[in-house]
Amino acid sequence: MKHKIVAKGLHKIFGRSPDIAMEMLRKGRHKDEIFKETGMVVGVQDANFAVNEGEIFVIMGLSGSGKSTLIRLLNRLIEPTAGQILVDGQDVATMSKAQLVALRRRDMAMVFQSFALLPHLTVLDNAAFGLEVAGVARKERERRALEVLDEVGLQAFAGKRPAELSGGMQQRVGLARALAVDPSLMLMDEAFSALDPLKRTEMQELLLTLQKEHKRTIIFVSHDLDEAFRIGNRIAIMEGGRVVQIGSPDEILRNPADDYVRAFFKGVDVKRYLTAKDVALPDEVLVMEAPADLNAGFESAIGRLRQMRRNYGFVVDKERRVLGTVSIDSMLRCLAEGRTTLEQALLDDIPAVSGDTRMTELISNIVRNPYPLPIIDGERRYLGAVTQTILLRNMAQETANV
Repeated sequence: MKHKIVAKGLHKIFGRSPDIAMEMLRKGRHKDEIFKETGMVVGVQDANFAVNEGEIFVIMGLSGSGKSTLIRLLNRLIEPTAGQILVDGQDVATMSKAQLVALRRRDMAMVFQSFALLPHLTVLDNAAFGLEVAGVARKERERRALEVLDEVGLQAFAGKRPAELSGGMQQRVGLARALAVDPSLMLMDEAFSALDPLKRTEMQELLLTLQKEHKRTIIFVSHDLDEAFRIGNRIAIMEGGRVVQIGSPDEILRNPADDYVRAFFKGVDVKRYLTAKDVALPDEVLVMEAPADLNAGFESAIGRLRQMRRNYGFVVDKERRVLGTVSIDSMLRCLAEGRTTLEQALLDDIPAVSGDTRMTELISNIVRNPYPLPIIDGERRYLGAVTQTILLRNMAQETANV
């Protein structure tokens, strides 16, 4: 998978003589010692990570852990003390001011906790502001701004002023302004934390919907566990300016790197955050490609299932997209009726399940359909299978870990 952004040895020291603090860090001195002796603050210490193209990468941590400092280093709103910030292979840390401005205008946008709208401008002009700064002609920038306002559900409010909108609507305008320049990279610092819980959930849903359509790379700072687990593909946990663990929500919950991460998630009900893709097993059920697996007819497929001591198998196309489920009985019926293809043996009552389905809903599906369920991604590609046995085994493991 291609990396969109890579941080290597990234440091930020706040103070008059950062070189002195850097030397103390190299000698193994703790940031608290450095502050006590010099008054300088280690904001970020030796951050190393890579963000994949098209993923939502969430940075979490307690207040003062360095989250906001780190995200501002990535676009040099804060100047790094040391290290590299590679965006599409280009080192942002060494860019000239002109190169940095061009990057921000062309391919990078930021959404803050404060809506930062210009009160004297209309919603349309606020959404188009970044394009105006970039020198885009009025007609073109208004066309693009109207498009993104439609995406966020605010086209009808284009002529309103920010003061006439609710907080949630104002944040949508802020999001539209960032989207208008069509960035491939978006930095979002506590973007939804000022909203009430209902509006916050709505904005999370909107972000996920837009992400399905455009697949931007998003780095999202949050202190909220529900938000991070809801939107994040991977999560970075920060403590004292250090990145202490990076992984999927499931990986971090199951295998905390240290006592800090373990305490961070203490008391968390894992089942609230696990999804179907977290528990699915790729090799639990026989997967057959149609029509390539039919060279020897139904007998071959039936024989393979019996050899594995399984009654059900999944049928996929050449792109591994799930077509459906077959059983030994459904294939025997096809043989008896003179039918010739696996597609004709597909069962109607075994639905494919999205990998993002929460455990509570997944359990309900398994109760209603006591068969293996194929788990799929957004393009219907096969991720794995979930069965009653897999679910029970998983729940027993979680109980044992409590």
